[in-house]
Order: sequence, then C-alpha cells, then structure tokens
Amino acid sequence: MTVTVSEELFAPVGREVELCYQTFGTPDEEPLLLVMGLGGPMTWWDPELCRMLAHRGFHVIRFDNRDAGRSSRGVGRVTRGMLFRAATGRRVRAPYSMSDLAADAFGLLDHLGIESAHVCGVSMGGMIAQTMAIEHPERVRSLVSVMSTTGKRTVGWQHPSLLPSLLGRRAGRAGYIEASVKTWKLIGSPGYPVSEERTRAEAAETYDRGVTTSGTLRQMMAVLTQPNRSPRLRALTMPTLVVHGLSDKMVHPSGGRATAAAIPGAELLLIDGMGHDLPPALHETFADAIRRTADRAQAR
Repeated sequence: MTVTVSEELFAPVGREVELCYQTFGTPDEEPLLLVMGLGGPMTWWDPELCRMLAHRGFHVIRFDNRDAGRSSRGVGRVTRGMLFRAATGRRVRAPYSMSDLAADAFGLLDHLGIESAHVCGVSMGGMIAQTMAIEHPERVRSLVSVMSTTGKRTVGWQHPSLLPSLLGRRAGRAGYIEASVKTWKLIGSPGYPVSEERTRAEAAETYDRGVTTSGTLRQMMAVLTQPNRSPRLRALTMPTLVVHGLSDKMVHPSGGRATAAAIPGAELLLIDGMGHDLPPALHETFADAIRRTADRAQAR
C-alpha cells in the first residue's frame, strides 16, 4: 500500500511562532502527533518509521519544534552561566517553557482541525508530550513517552562523560557533521549500531534544514527549568506507554521508570542495548507498541 506524504507546510500556531510540519497517511485515519527532542528537526523521525505508522492506521504528523529545523526562531539570549544556574536549581528566567512548547503543538493540531490526537514524544519531546497530557488531557487520546523523564532532578540524569562533547561544538557544516558523529557514537544504541555513513548523511540533512546554537540553548533552558511533573502525572487516565533504553547515557533509565511509576496503568517497555536514539532495527518494535497503546484508547 502506498502512503500519501504531504509536502512540508507551515502553520501559524501562536504569536510570532510558525511551525514547519509534514504528514503521512490520510486525515481520515487516527491522528498521531510525533514530537522530537532537543535540537532535533522532524526529519529525526525516520520517514520509514512514519510510513510504518501510517500502514498501522495513523495519520502521522511530524513537525519542527520552535528553534529547530525550519520553524520559527525564538528570542532571548541564553549564556552558559544561565545554564549552570538552572542546572543547579537556582532561579533563572527562561525565554520559554515546556508549557509554551506544548501550546505550540496544540496550535498545530488546531491548525489541522484536530480536536484530539495520540501523542508520542522522545527525550525533550517526551517532556512536551507529558505536559500536553497534563494541561489538556481531553486532547490526548494516548501518550507514548520515549527515553524521557518526569522533570524530577533525582531521576533521568545525564552521564557525566557526555558533558565535554555537548558543550564543545565546532562551527560550520563540516564541524557540525564531525561533532554529530562523535556524539551519536557516545549516546547511540550499542546493541543496534547505525553506520557512520548514515549518521553523516542525517547530520548533513539536519544542518541544511537549519541549525541554531542559540535556539538549542533556549530549548535546553526550557528543559532545565521544567517542573517536576510527577504529582500531576498521577492524575492522568489515558493509556500510556513508556519506552526507555537500558543503555541510555543521555537520560538515565530511572527517568523512564519514574514516568511509568507516576502514571496509573502505564506500560513500561525497557529495551536492552537501546541508547538515546531510534535505530532502524527497532522501528517495528516502536510502531507495534504505539499501535498497541492507541488500541487501548480505542477499546475504551
């Protein structure tokens, strides 16, 4: 079966915010919103995974968060000092919050005329998806949170060995590609390795779509200043799946375990050998699990 894929389109979702998005499948299928993580454009949702999901009965919507890809750039300067203060729990004013990013996603659904959707987010996208479910539960049919955490500082921590590679970025296209190869070697799935050739191609595509260090820092501030959602997650009633790799160095698996423990009836899927990425070898696993969670919502 051929899957209909739209061109990349733009949606005004709020004051001075426009999101770039793309769809797979047809609008008469169940809407599934895919939310990407820190600094990642929508192309990090592999088109083959999107097609698998469309074949499973979803109208798949992927998009660039603000400050990523071809979506609007935010305003406000974030310094390393501000990041340090936020990371150590001190008060810092962030350019925008996790709630603002969730509002962007709802604005995209509004633009498409969608009252409610299944929502799947990875890493920071999982934080956005959780926030969407908390703030407007009537609009989230089912929730899938992948390699993410609750916002509680004692879970989902980052491995200290990653800090130098995350702070040291070389300028220019070639520098970005080399840094990406190095980073994904550190945080990718050791049990499901991806070729360096593929990593380089994806990094080049990411750079060409639009990379902004200042934008990624603004997103990072939203992550560092997010609240602990655990108490509010306990009130959720929609079917929920939490997926986490046991080899994740970017967000420790304790973040996934804490998320599943906080949400009543949540399914927890821990995957041996999975790091902080979505390797092609696991696409069928992800697609089946997302479909299974959506079916729980349909059964209700």
